[in-house]
Amino acid sequence: MSTLLKLAALLLPVAALGLPPSDLLERQDGCTTPAVGAYADVSEKNLPDPWKFASGSAVATPADFACRQAEMSKILQQFVLGDLPPPPDSLTATMSGSSMSLAIKVGSNSKTISVSITKPSGGGTAGGPALIAVGGASIPVPGAVGRIAFGNDACAAQSNPASHGTGWFFDLHGKTHSAGATLAWAWCVGRIIDGLEQLGAAKTGVDPKKLAVTGCSRNGKGAFMVGAFEKRIALVIPQESGSGGAASWRISDSEFAKGKNIQTAHQIVRENAWFSPKFTTYVNKTDTIPGDNHFLAALVAPRGLFVIENDIDWLGPVSTTVAMRAGRTVYDALGVKTNMGFSLVGGHSHCSFPSATNANLLSFFNKFLLGSGNTNDVDTSKANVTMSDWIGNWSAAPRLAA
Repeated sequence: MSTLLKLAALLLPVAALGLPPSDLLERQDGCTTPAVGAYADVSEKNLPDPWKFASGSAVATPADFACRQAEMSKILQQFVLGDLPPPPDSLTATMSGSSMSLAIKVGSNSKTISVSITKPSGGGTAGGPALIAVGGASIPVPGAVGRIAFGNDACAAQSNPASHGTGWFFDLHGKTHSAGATLAWAWCVGRIIDGLEQLGAAKTGVDPKKLAVTGCSRNGKGAFMVGAFEKRIALVIPQESGSGGAASWRISDSEFAKGKNIQTAHQIVRENAWFSPKFTTYVNKTDTIPGDNHFLAALVAPRGLFVIENDIDWLGPVSTTVAMRAGRTVYDALGVKTNMGFSLVGGHSHCSFPSATNANLLSFFNKFLLGSGNTNDVDTSKANVTMSDWIGNWSAAPRLAA
């Protein structure tokens, strides 16, 4: 086929999307989807449909869903998170005692960082599971699970909106890079996993195929982002992530309009640098974004996801419940509904882990990291919600189970 014919073949679907001809499609992982920057605004009060491509065509097969996941990732990057860079040009890992050193190079920029690892017990030469703690862990962790400390503030600062551009992510990619802090953290965690893979389990004590990530509050947002954008994470445990994590931007705006003291998009960009500067264009019109945070759950699927929330108004219990139940419908269509759990028991202080949730959390550790048993079927919330108000216009979910 001639070059002109190939170009014409690319331009036809773009025109069908109503996109300018210059926004060519991007092929990645076997999928041809519009590139970041090519998605049009919408007018959608309900949560955007995960079973429909931006072109309007239906998701009908497992291969379709993999391509829709790629599209959801690009939509979130374009409107909310900023651009996720590719892996670095080079990375060299070394191990000294319990410290892993990573020498990273991107273009002409280089950075060396250190990561502290507490090896899991009994891992041997094959290595054992480990939990990556974004800014620390607020959940009980089984003794057989090791710990990896991730200094997310050093990767990308979260002091205030003006802290955007500060941290070793930006030292490598440039101070004006579009990524918000939470997406930058996902890239930085990816480099830790690169190091674990490069060194091997015999040196690190960690099996890089048995990794979990957690964090609470602002770091819970980060843990959710790490899990959504770093596919090598086996189990994702965001705790009380609220707005920008488990909560829907649209539903939080709706709750705010009803008088709830809830964190919204237009507030969050004035508080910190968690999201891309590009997001400021949309914080007062979130219903024009062709995605929302139920897409985060869809991006983690079918891997393990246990979402822990609270009944504090600021976190948006109605918003988190609807968005995460919407996410569970994706897991259900994939035939792995219980790979995702949602727990909102409430009645405790922020980031204080409720003991009533312990057995459910342990079931996720057991299945995804320790290789024993099945997860509990967890869908617990004190919030009363009507799902049809938010997903009633979705296409029928395809049967994607093997």
